[in-house]
Amino acid sequence: DRATQEEEFTLELRTRDRERKLIKKIEESLIDLEKGDYGFCESCGVDIGIRRLEARPTATLCIDCKTLDEIREKNRA
Repeated sequence: DRATQEEEFTLELRTRDRERKLIKKIEESLIDLEKGDYGFCESCGVDIGIRRLEARPTATLCIDCKTLDEIREKNRA
């Protein structure tokens, strides 16, 4: 029915948007790799750490800076 079609369409749009954002992050990580900046925190400059990069290869913040970022974001909401 119509409600199901609209729900599927909304889900498809959301999925495409997430994929588009992920592709952009991957492209940015490849640029950082070429520049020699890959694996270093954009905020404090320390090594992000191999375990974090294995879990999230597009990570741009070390775990400490990411945690602080999430706390700040949570407090804004």
